[in-house]
Amino acid sequence: MDRELTVGGRVLRYSVYGDTDGVPVMSQGGSPSTRWKRPDVVRAAAECGVHLVVPDRPGYGGSTRKPGRTVADVVEDVAALADVLGWERFAVTGGSGGGPHALACAALLSDRVTRCAVSGGITPPLVDGPEPDGDEEDPRRNRTSWLAARGEEYIRPSIEEAAQSIMAGIEAGGPEFPPDPHSPAPPAPPAKDDPEAMARLTATFVTSHDGWVDDNIAFAADWGFRLTDVHVPTSIWFGSGDDRARRYADLLVAEIPNAQPVPYTGGHIQPENAYRDLLHWLKLS
Repeated sequence: MDRELTVGGRVLRYSVYGDTDGVPVMSQGGSPSTRWKRPDVVRAAAECGVHLVVPDRPGYGGSTRKPGRTVADVVEDVAALADVLGWERFAVTGGSGGGPHALACAALLSDRVTRCAVSGGITPPLVDGPEPDGDEEDPRRNRTSWLAARGEEYIRPSIEEAAQSIMAGIEAGGPEFPPDPHSPAPPAPPAKDDPEAMARLTATFVTSHDGWVDDNIAFAADWGFRLTDVHVPTSIWFGSGDDRARRYADLLVAEIPNAQPVPYTGGHIQPENAYRDLLHWLKLS
């Protein structure tokens, strides 16, 4: 169900999934993604007894853009949304680029956040020095962050090129998500045959790249909090086939007090069984 509210004069759009009497969970989507979730996520939320709310960060899905936003700025939107929902206490989760935003809530809303789960998350990058060549051992040294640190005019062309490449693959008959060689699931059908999948893809990769651009610029700047500020129970999930996420997980666990690593079988995008495990972990008291 799509809804919206106004925060500081901006429109914030969000979707509600799962059991409205279930454990409240605020979910931050990846970079890029929107509030419209794929069927297995919707099914898992309902069957796991979770009241899952997914806001679109500024610049995504019709939420008003907020140029120059920091990672920590997400807290204003999450607090306002939780107030509207009547949530005094709630869990947070974030996948990939949503991870830093979930961690921001855990650090800066510690009186309200019960637990934090991050899947395929990242740490603050290293953006000084020469342009990375893409083969750096330390994942914090990467070309995307290096470009983003130098401004929108540097990062936007790279993002637009990536988006065009993804949609070209879709038009050629590719699935909504790249096939995961580490998952036993059967090959997904062509996304172009599924109107709902195409709506999600269009909103993410065609309609606007502003949220994607602003996320990356925010990641490459001061996040507005420190990882050592996160004191709520935190789990860091990563796929067996996602070496980059594993290296990030090692860095996150080393910095965040009380954080625990949780590997699962699969790649960067969690398969349904791992996502269900994550939701059940968030429900623990």
